[in-house]
Amino acid sequence: MLTIDLSAIQANWLYISSVSQGTAAAVIKANAYGLGASRVGPALYSAGCRDFFVATLEEGLSARGFLPSDSLIYVLGGPRICETQEFIGAKLIPVLCSLSQIKDWAQQNQKQNCTFPSAVKLNTGMTRLGLDRYEFNFLCEDADLIKAINPVLLMSHLACADDPSHRLNSVQQQRFAQSAALIAKIIPSIRRSLANSSGIFLGSKWHFDLVRPGAAIYGINPQPKQVNPMMPVVRLSLPIIQVRTLDDDVTLGYGADASLPKGKRVAVVAGGYADGLHRTLGKQPEGDLCGYRVRTIGRISMDVTLFDISDVYLPSDQLLGQSIEVISENFTLEYLSNKSQLLGYEVLTSLGGRYKRQYLSEANHD
Repeated sequence: MLTIDLSAIQANWLYISSVSQGTAAAVIKANAYGLGASRVGPALYSAGCRDFFVATLEEGLSARGFLPSDSLIYVLGGPRICETQEFIGAKLIPVLCSLSQIKDWAQQNQKQNCTFPSAVKLNTGMTRLGLDRYEFNFLCEDADLIKAINPVLLMSHLACADDPSHRLNSVQQQRFAQSAALIAKIIPSIRRSLANSSGIFLGSKWHFDLVRPGAAIYGINPQPKQVNPMMPVVRLSLPIIQVRTLDDDVTLGYGADASLPKGKRVAVVAGGYADGLHRTLGKQPEGDLCGYRVRTIGRISMDVTLFDISDVYLPSDQLLGQSIEVISENFTLEYLSNKSQLLGYEVLTSLGGRYKRQYLSEANHD
């Protein structure tokens, strides 16, 4: 059972809104980090969010189907070849990351005799998607081209925001501020957005007009070396489908590289690497069974995982129908990230679609 607390997601977004100098958007790409964008998006809208970020046209079209019409939906990857008409039809705002995308969007607007809005992304140090400074300076020398793409947002992305002491944070902030001042001479009303989840906690200098929390609203700590200010959002419990009391010394699982002696007990739970239980929970995942701490044994299979429950002093017939919690208050995303050497993002987005999902009702913010 994968339990997703929508009220916690709302509370996290509201907290970020309260500490931000700019408006708070919400990143719901990758199916809201695996938690279900069609449920998360409307809950955030109900809490007051109106700006949403997705990664692809397909995600944007899906979001347009479950978000109210006054929602602004930005597509981070921008339009690929032959996609501009679909963007316009669905009123999606493309994030233009290259001069070729900018020229294509301008041409499309000219053909339509309209000025459909766009966002422009600037590379300030991430060196991923975005215009390099010389390209951006070239763009700013062509006021007609800028007006033809109708940019409503200038954005960039911080590379090291989870490390407040990293000098690149200030370098990127300065580069972005300089570029924003340059384009504002042509489009004074353009909004500015630099801070992701961790960037919000660097300070108000990084906030500008719009902040873009993603990980933080899903409970991931935006300040890894500090106490997590966000509420936990996810619980994952794996149902026990068989309990075995070993009547002999045995090996367990593929490769027979684990063994237990006679008399030990093993729980077989539903959930395996096809459901995201691979590296995401560590080399030897732990869990909580009725207050007892238990560990996996043997290799994780595609559909099932084995736990050594020899120290659980409850009858086997009472354990059937129980579940082992592997993400909970005791096994937080932060704990799992530190243990598995993965990002909290990877843990969440690895959780497969076969889990039965339970959504805890969102709060009423009307």
